[in-house]
Amino acid sequence: MEGTERVFERLVLDHQNRIYALGLALTGNRHDAEEVAQDTFLRAYRALVTYPPDRVRELKQKAWLHRIAVNVVRNRVRGVRPRLVELNGSEPARGPGPEEDVMRKAEIDELAARVACLPARYREAVVLRHVQELSYAEVADALGQPVGTVKANVHRGLKLLRGENHGDGDD
Repeated sequence: MEGTERVFERLVLDHQNRIYALGLALTGNRHDAEEVAQDTFLRAYRALVTYPPDRVRELKQKAWLHRIAVNVVRNRVRGVRPRLVELNGSEPARGPGPEEDVMRKAEIDELAARVACLPARYREAVVLRHVQELSYAEVADALGQPVGTVKANVHRGLKLLRGENHGDGDD
């Protein structure tokens, strides 16, 4: 049990910011993102204490935690359209003047709103790949899908974000 405690503590320290950011990108609100992160780590802990030591050692932690977080979000927002997604989640960069900051924030807000409106299968794939910067293989593990499906969903999601949705017919 003590070994599990150490593994879990390291897991939280190594991944808490990334899981919070994923929750924020998928839910669009800080309060929900905090709850998603807490629920993700609670579920991870409950699973870890049941795993034999060899399974814990072989665990692909990043993909495993992302899969748990995506499932937590799916369970929380089932049937609810996500609100605005914050992609930046930080203060404006120092350096450019206020006009540039306002324009940059408006562009980010517009992109975040467009991401929030994507169908869930595209939104999850695009956020994991391009916001969380997971590899296609890691996204596939996190979503429990084949790599080819993930690549197709990222491609279609990006096309929708660019406004190139003509002829897809599967939305």
